[in-house]
Order: sequence, then C-alpha cells, then structure tokens
Amino acid sequence: MNLNRRESLRALLGAPLVAGLAGWLPSASAAGQRAIRQNPETRRLVIVFSPNGTIPSKFWPASGGPLGDLGELPEILQPLEEFRDRTLVLHGIDNRIRGDGDDHMRGMGCLLTGIELSPGNIQGGGNTPAGWPRGISIDQELANFFQSDPATRCRFGSLELGVLVPDRADVWTRMVYSAANRPVTPIADPRRLFQKLFGVVGDRESLRSVLEIVAADLKSVAASVSGEDQARLNDHLDWVRQKELELRSADSEIPGQLPPVDGAIELNGDNMPAISQAQQDLLVAALRTGMTRIATLQYTNSVGNAKMKFLGIEEGHHELSHEPDEKQDAAEKLVTINRWYCEQIAALARQLANTPEADGAGTLLDHTTIVWTNELGKGNSHSLSDIPFVLVGGGMGWKSGQALQFDHMPHNRLWISVAHAMGHRIEKFGSPRHSRGGVIEELFA
Repeated sequence: MNLNRRESLRALLGAPLVAGLAGWLPSASAAGQRAIRQNPETRRLVIVFSPNGTIPSKFWPASGGPLGDLGELPEILQPLEEFRDRTLVLHGIDNRIRGDGDDHMRGMGCLLTGIELSPGNIQGGGNTPAGWPRGISIDQELANFFQSDPATRCRFGSLELGVLVPDRADVWTRMVYSAANRPVTPIADPRRLFQKLFGVVGDRESLRSVLEIVAADLKSVAASVSGEDQARLNDHLDWVRQKELELRSADSEIPGQLPPVDGAIELNGDNMPAISQAQQDLLVAALRTGMTRIATLQYTNSVGNAKMKFLGIEEGHHELSHEPDEKQDAAEKLVTINRWYCEQIAALARQLANTPEADGAGTLLDHTTIVWTNELGKGNSHSLSDIPFVLVGGGMGWKSGQALQFDHMPHNRLWISVAHAMGHRIEKFGSPRHSRGGVIEELFA
C-alpha cells in the first residue's frame, strides 16, 4: 500500500489498528477468539550480548545459594541490586563447541546456536579458518515455534537490535541465525528500528497532528472487542496520551519511550548511552504492544573495541581485555565497562518492571526473562569456560534470587531448558553430543 504521509503517521502510533490487528487484539476476529482461549501464559525472552569476557573476581558470587544470603553483590553485578530477588546467576556453564575457528569466532557464532562452525575462509587469530554456524540460533528456534501457532503468533516472530554493531557481516559480528549459514543482521540504527515497528519516521508537527486521530480510532475499536483487549487498547491509549504530553513540552527531543525523531542519533561511541536507551525504549514499546515476544540486543560484537570515552576510558574494550591480570589499571577499566553493561541490563529490567501488562496481571518483567551473556568467560585467556549467564525477570517461571554453580555444564542444556520453560519441548539443541542430559533440573526445582 502506498500510504501518504498523514496515513503513515496514523499507522505509526496506531500500529495495532493498521498492522496485525487480529494478532495484537485476538478478539477482533473469530479465529482470534478461538485462539485466545488456548493461549498459554505469555512468556517473553530477551537475550542481551556484551563482548570480550568479564573479570571473574568482580563478577561471580563467592558461592552458590540465595543471593540474599551472600552479602553485597559482586562489583560488576551491583547495578542489579534492586532486582536481587529476580536475578539468577549461573556459574559453571561452558561453550563446549570445538572445531574450526578461533575462540572469539566460536564464542560468538556458537553462543546461541550450540553447534560447530562450517568450514570456511574467515581467518581468525591463529586457528583454522571457519564459516558460519551449521544450525539455527535458539531465539529463532523459539520464534518459529510461536509463529507456527495462531494462539502465540506475533506481528514479528523476533526482533534483532544492535548497539554499535558494524555493517560488515562475519562470524565475529553476527550471533543470530535463521538456519545453517544464514546470519540475521541486527538493526543498529534506532530510526530504522522505529520505521520497522511503526511504519515511518515523522517529525514533531506531523506526530502532533495525528495523535487525536489515533486516539479516536482506539476508542472506536474498543467498543467491539473483549474486555481483555479493551484493557490492551486503554493501555495503548494512555501511552499515546503520554507521547502527546511529551511532544507539547519545550524540550528539543522527545523523552520517554521514543527516541528523537527530528534527527538521527549519530552512531558512534560517544553516543553509545543514547543509542542504548533509544533501542531499549523501542524494544519495550514492541513488547508492551505484543508485536513480539522474542528479541536479541547485541552490544558491539565479538572482538568489539568500542572506546567508551563517556566512562573516561580512552582505550578500546578489546584492547583492554588482552591486558594481563596483574595490570591493575586495565582491570579496573574493564570492571567499569562491564558494570556499565550491567547498568543497561538493570535499565531494561526497570522499564519492564514499570510497565503493567495490558490485562493488569503484573508487569512486563513478571513474564519476561532477560538473559545477559558474553562470547568469552575471560578476555585475556579467550576462555570458553564459565561463560557469563545472568537471568533477570520472571518469564521462565524459575526460582530466582539465587546463584547456581555447575560443573562445566554444556550451554546447550541451558537453551534446552529455556525452550522447555517457554513451552517448546525439544529434546536436543545444536550439537546432539552436548545436549545429553536435556534440561537442567535444578532450574525447575
């Protein structure tokens, strides 16, 4: 359809009315009315990646057990203090995939796929060259599962977001795969993501002029849908009203859940915090309107060398990660970098916790799990053991507020467990060899 500018802006804030109405408001169609009765409890998954390993002594709790009994959280994890009772720290989970490629390549390419890299001509740091992974990533596996059922289908099976992810496509820069040898490129520009979600990027005056039309449409539709869907519409209408108030403010930028729409955020390291906030705002908007239930958020890439001058650090992240342990200044800077990434996890969790579900049954965080992970356990050793896995939220239904320790558990079993918790009863994922044992029983205790 060739929409004119006014119609496009109407679609922008009233997207549920224009695109995927039956999927967002199941009672709007007869098929949807049948499907909603079969719809399981909504569970959402957001996988967040940051690169170059961590500083183990500042990241891992001293022992396993309830986090409430372990005293102060490790320095890197302290931004999650307010979510201590909703955080699950998994220590002793390894990426056991071997074969072609160097550790950064296998750390990134096998992180979500759990399977070997194909032979190829991408040369790593001294090991054999390699190509793309030989299988699908767990987020896409789950997206396909949900999209196959009208009761759980969303407008977008999944969303792939990035922050300073380079345009070049290779096994260091891609972690999501729709199938063997089929990488999925994350959207690293908030304006492009905004356009994908809402149809067009508009200026302030155009947005202001269309708000009243959108509000009228929402009220009109509300009279013909179920009580639960009326709650969804009322929630969206409140959001539209909030956008109107923000647009009427004297600020030069639009705060809140939308990034600035009058000018693109320049995609460079200095603007990394602003890009992160914009991407998270849009992600929460997509989750709250039911556009998707599966998402990935990738900060830079394996071997990512972002220079975080906004933290007072001049050196690149990857450059610092290769410094020896005894170089205290480098270690302190790496703690600062990793703590900043943890602050991004906390900020996302906070937004989800402050956003009520449309039906009033709790908040988005109650039914969403954020999985924060990395391609390496430790940067200067390129270790694929003790990969950081920190889970925040309630979307798996697992007992949180604890640290669990395992004895070199293959990470394939974690992805099998995630799939089971979300209703997808797979027996193996990725490498069959490393899928032995199936779900991690301790998570379901």
